[in-house]
Amino acid sequence: MSKHWNPRRPTVVIKPSRIRRQPVRLVESMTPDKPRTAVRTREQELWGSVAGVLLFALVIVVAIAGIAAATMIHEDPTADARERQFHQCYSGGQNCVLDPATIYVAGEKVAIAGIDAPRIRDAQCPEEQSRGIEAAVRLAAFLNGGSVTLSDPFRDPDGRTVRKVSVNDRDAGQWMIAAGLARQDLGQRSSWCG
Repeated sequence: MSKHWNPRRPTVVIKPSRIRRQPVRLVESMTPDKPRTAVRTREQELWGSVAGVLLFALVIVVAIAGIAAATMIHEDPTADARERQFHQCYSGGQNCVLDPATIYVAGEKVAIAGIDAPRIRDAQCPEEQSRGIEAAVRLAAFLNGGSVTLSDPFRDPDGRTVRKVSVNDRDAGQWMIAAGLARQDLGQRSSWCG
């Protein structure tokens, strides 16, 4: 059997809370006559938005112009030297080596006179291609070793338009033959395979 709970103490009477109070009434003199924020019309809000967008666009244009001016004014003393250097043509540039017998000087294609060199693109065998790549790399290093000068163009016995290329008055074709990178041009293409 269960017993109901019967407290022996009398119930506590809750007094009004000290935290909860009646709202404070504002005196008439404390209320402002006009609202603190001005009420804007839709037209004023629209023109304010347009002005904000135009101001933001102006800041971006000024920043871009400043960066462009700073970039153009900045001079790199080694940039001209790098531009004149010879690289392989697959990496681009005005001066580059296409293959051991062909170079570009200031964007103009120049065939080197007096040599028969291994080919890279139309090689007859992998050995010729690897010899052509090695010769092209060494030719670029040779051309970067000094001042490059070109003779006037002329026709070789095969009818090709060629030029003599010199570095510090040293003939590039003769240097390649002496280094074993090319052979004397005898009027016919010799095999570099085997």
